[in-house]
Amino acid sequence: MNLLWPILGALANVAIVLLVAPFFQGVLRKITAIVQSRQGPPIRQPYIDLLKLLGKEDIESGESPVMQRFAGYLSLATVLTVACLVPMGFAAPMNDAGDVILLIYLLTLCGICTLLAGLASGSTYSLIGISREMMTMIALEPLLAVAIIVGAIHTKSFRLDTVLNGSVYVNGGFPWSGLLMLGVMILSFQAFVQRVPFDISEAETELMEGPLMEYSGPKLALFKYAQMAKLVIYSTLFVALLVPWGSGWGFPLGWLLFWAKVSALVLLVTLVAATHARFRIDQAIRYFAGLLVLALAALVLASYGL
Repeated sequence: MNLLWPILGALANVAIVLLVAPFFQGVLRKITAIVQSRQGPPIRQPYIDLLKLLGKEDIESGESPVMQRFAGYLSLATVLTVACLVPMGFAAPMNDAGDVILLIYLLTLCGICTLLAGLASGSTYSLIGISREMMTMIALEPLLAVAIIVGAIHTKSFRLDTVLNGSVYVNGGFPWSGLLMLGVMILSFQAFVQRVPFDISEAETELMEGPLMEYSGPKLALFKYAQMAKLVIYSTLFVALLVPWGSGWGFPLGWLLFWAKVSALVLLVTLVAATHARFRIDQAIRYFAGLLVLALAALVLASYGL
């Protein structure tokens, strides 16, 4: 019985991500169209697109590398594993199955799957895309790691339920390190979910899907689903770590407030994507470098209890 509730909670989180991710993508497309004075596709369109891709013939040559065949499965599986470790209106269901170090590793693995997929395909566009993705990851991933470590320093714990519970908000207010990390994560969040102006590795009008150039059918559907799910996962992480107010409320008020905050964050991502032009890779790296300096300053402040 002790194992039943964590398993049911993990399955519930996975189901929520699988159901909500295409919906958020549909909302994102629709609001973008409205902002740009277009009609846009219906909100249900991402569901239709995924079903269409999954229903196509899975074409691959006999010489296809093993990683090209399985990278899509690994990408979606990694994202759904992360879903089992993060709170989504309730406590993290698999809290005892890992800690925040494992969470950082899994989030990094999500990006590595895309790198492996592009490298295995061998396309020129894919190689350019993964080179940009690699540079972005090197500059961007430490920001989330620092944010989580700052929370761990404040709580003196690596437990998921302790750190992912507004841990940068301590002693009745934000310390200086918490305020810095809140600003850093807000300014970098668009890049974590790979939306304009930071969708540099994909860049449809420039690289034609970048690392995923050679993928189609069910494998492309898996990557698309994983990318949609990332928006949900990172939004829930952001809310749990940095916007804790109302987390102690009982069901259903606490649960509804949590998803209201997640929806507001998705709306912010949509508006930024609809109103900004894409950065060049050199501009993005300089931008992330500046944020990394602020994040390291927050880490130093947190180590002194500030």
